Amino acid sequence: MQLIETTDALAAFCARCADHPYVTVDTEFLRERTYWPQLCLVQMAHPGGDDDGSAVLVDPLAEGLDLAPLFELMARPDVVKVFHAARQDVEIFWHRGGLIPAPLFDTQVAAMVCGHGDQVGYETLVRKVCKVTLDKSSRFTDWQHRPLTDKQLAYALADVTHLRAIYER
Repeated sequence: MQLIETTDALAAFCARCADHPYVTVDTEFLRERTYWPQLCLVQMAHPGGDDDGSAVLVDPLAEGLDLAPLFELMARPDVVKVFHAARQDVEIFWHRGGLIPAPLFDTQVAAMVCGHGDQVGYETLVRKVCKVTLDKSSRFTDWQHRPLTDKQLAYALADVTHLRAIYER
């Protein structure tokens, strides 16, 4: 699992994503003590396998990291940005980057249209579509605290790796 902490590494990954038709995206943030959510982690994956470098974690709290390559990718009209329950993620991109990722595909909305019920959770879709049970023990992590543990990073990465199969389905 790759944790991106430099602008160069982020730019390189975003350039690879631009070669694919879609990228899956999720964010971890804190908003309990702030008016706007504080972005603490970005998870992204493009089509590929789990061990080929196609999925990464971006640490927006890393010193000197410029998120401009991420915002450029989110604005590319030729790459679909796939989220699950995108409302809060979109809010973060709007406040941090001044943009709404587009084109955007929300798997929660698509799942509703496909008969999975209103506001179906990511964990439920992963279980139904991917036949995998997620470890949700890191659900209430303080994402601002560093260093993050391997268990927390694996939990976060699962939010975008299974999203690829859900989107393709």
